[in-house]
Amino acid sequence: MKTILPGQTIGIIGGGQLGRMMGIAAKEAGFKIAVLDPTMDSPCGQIADIRIVAPYNDEAALEELGEVSDVITYEFENIDYEGLERLSQIAYVPQGAELVRITQNRIAEKAEIKASGAPVANYVAAASFSELIKEIYKVGFPCIVKTAFGGYDGKGQVKLESADDIELAEPLFAHSACIAEAFVPFKTEISAIIQRNPEGESYCLPIAENIHKHHILHESIVPARVSESVIRKAEDAAKRIADHLELVGTLAVEMFVLENDEIVINELAPRPHNSGHYSIEACNVSQFHQHIRAVCGWPLRKPKLWAPAIMVNVLGEHVVPLKKVITNHPDWSVHLYGKAEAKEKRKMGHVTIMTDDIEKTLKEIDSTNIWA
Repeated sequence: MKTILPGQTIGIIGGGQLGRMMGIAAKEAGFKIAVLDPTMDSPCGQIADIRIVAPYNDEAALEELGEVSDVITYEFENIDYEGLERLSQIAYVPQGAELVRITQNRIAEKAEIKASGAPVANYVAAASFSELIKEIYKVGFPCIVKTAFGGYDGKGQVKLESADDIELAEPLFAHSACIAEAFVPFKTEISAIIQRNPEGESYCLPIAENIHKHHILHESIVPARVSESVIRKAEDAAKRIADHLELVGTLAVEMFVLENDEIVINELAPRPHNSGHYSIEACNVSQFHQHIRAVCGWPLRKPKLWAPAIMVNVLGEHVVPLKKVITNHPDWSVHLYGKAEAKEKRKMGHVTIMTDDIEKTLKEIDSTNIWA
């Protein structure tokens, strides 16, 4: 295992907000940051020491990143797997490329979750629409058909209520093979963010309860309003998956909680996650600091929650109303990501509020009308 020390350079593939927050955490400890992103003024580029402006699959640019970096990590999974695989031959990429290959493909991802022993909804994989028609009876209705590749924030999927709806799934196959999974009637969505270093030491952040609007995360509430047994199951499932995948770095495990308090794993993200942003203020170690510790081969810190917290996403349409009332809320920690254009539904920032009364604070958030 290699130990990367302050003064050395951490290369980040991807210059979005996750890279920026990762970079800020690294710079606090005295690391230098190199970033590869197609945009000159990317959120991470704004705080980086070295900017390489090129597509993520540009072989020469990846090689350059390898040359200037002592360790390389990535901030999102939709990067070029082959490029990352080649890069790991010539540079130190402790996370490897395999995790990206698995999490880019829903069929591979579901198979690995199942192999780890963690619970998943009943599903079938289909390479073509005709194969889906043959196989879908194994899942039944209602079910959700998702493309194996791509699709984010609810895109690339369709819910089929009955056999009459099956034609709705046909256009998805123009994009890639698909997976059909039984619709799970759930009462709550939660996420476990687990972080693991090359020695196999791992910790979960406190479990977050997630509320979505239009398939985009709206609020994360910590601690999740679920039973102790659900918390234990969530942490156990995350640890099983992380150990099975020999994770280095960060893995977000999104799950459904059923009426009987059983859990079902929905999907994985091999990176810091929107639902872990609360940890910057609310924990003794943020998901970004812990990620840097993990990829640099440092011992991890056992996370501790200082106080209950609510994280609210700030999308493009929320920026102006937020700025109007910002001075009225001294308890709000406001993070804006430095994106040039505030487009509707684009993640522009987040607000974290630490509180002694979750229900009261949720009402106060609603009463501002910023997120109405």
